[in-house]
Amino acid sequence: MSKESGGRPLSRRSALKVGLGVAAGTGLAVANPFGALSASAAQSGAQLCDNSGDSASTYGLGSGDLCIPYSRVHDGSWGYVWGDSYSGMQQSGYLGSPTMLCQSSFDSSGATPISFTYGMPSGTAKQLFNYAHNTDNGYGYEVSRIPNDCIEIDGRTYIQYTSVNDWDAKTTSSGDGSLMAGVAYSDDYGVTWQDYDYHWAGWKQGIDQSLYMMWSFAGVDADGWLYIFSKRWNGSHTNAGDGGAIQLFRIQPADFRAGDFGAQQNWAYVNGAWAWTSSATPPTVILSGNNIGEFSVKNIGGTYCMSYFDVTDYSIRTRTASRPDAVWTDPTTQIVGDNVTNPAHWGLPQVQYLYGGYIHPGSASATSLTLIVSEWDGTIGSPPYWALQYDGINP
Repeated sequence: MSKESGGRPLSRRSALKVGLGVAAGTGLAVANPFGALSASAAQSGAQLCDNSGDSASTYGLGSGDLCIPYSRVHDGSWGYVWGDSYSGMQQSGYLGSPTMLCQSSFDSSGATPISFTYGMPSGTAKQLFNYAHNTDNGYGYEVSRIPNDCIEIDGRTYIQYTSVNDWDAKTTSSGDGSLMAGVAYSDDYGVTWQDYDYHWAGWKQGIDQSLYMMWSFAGVDADGWLYIFSKRWNGSHTNAGDGGAIQLFRIQPADFRAGDFGAQQNWAYVNGAWAWTSSATPPTVILSGNNIGEFSVKNIGGTYCMSYFDVTDYSIRTRTASRPDAVWTDPTTQIVGDNVTNPAHWGLPQVQYLYGGYIHPGSASATSLTLIVSEWDGTIGSPPYWALQYDGINP
């Protein structure tokens, strides 16, 4: 898939491999993505798409990336939001981004893998948002709108996304390739979508390296606030200015629903102490170090769990905290791209060309997470474009 056809450029995965010193033909052992599992075993790389006759293809999705899970609170089912999606296997027949598949019930034990039972918006997976690729939709040139997270609150479903202007712009510290970030919402549980008028300007609109480009909805806490973590755009994994910085803000669900984003409170270090401040005081970075691609934060049984693709370490890593604004644990490496050459990665599950790493909000517990990891080596039309399920992850 070339940039002109709406997907990510061919260099996306190959650039990552070169940057990490993991070039094709090095002879690295590639772990069996799904393994020999008994019926009662947890999933360890179960393929959720790009398999002939699988449940994703039944509902119109042959292959795709991300597969971000969220709770469809209104009926107890589960939704999975995909980025670049294709109607055929091996990335053929571009559908667009984002798309959605649904599941009537989820087995958090991992005894059975995720199986889809419906496609949005009307039974078959199609692009959810009404916009065109590789053109100006009124905001500047857009290649694609890539989802970062999804949540349903009080009957309204929200997807936060990044509009990509240029996949190739962010190989230096200036120019992260983003056009803008936005929030789209649906009042019919994902059938039709509208954009809020307000958008967060990105690189092409004059604000490079904005920390509002990629969000993760941690959920509505018992205190009534919706907690949101956000970071710079690094969907290409080559943004040299990323730095792994993450910030935190919160907002009342009613204000969020109304699009009153100025009502947010920011977690900031002011006058020698951390405090919740008004939107006039910017959030302070709470975590940094390495580059971070896709990330996910969820409240699982009262513990806040974070996962992310660490581009520098070439792994999916996790952390936990007792509260969104508490101190986070040191990272634990869970799944790696190379478990041969780095002694710190020996014995860990390997997905050679991994990225993503989303926490399922229906995970069994804070010590037994389900993660969905993406895999793509950048060669269009040959290897699968997978979302892989891992259960029993202890962060």
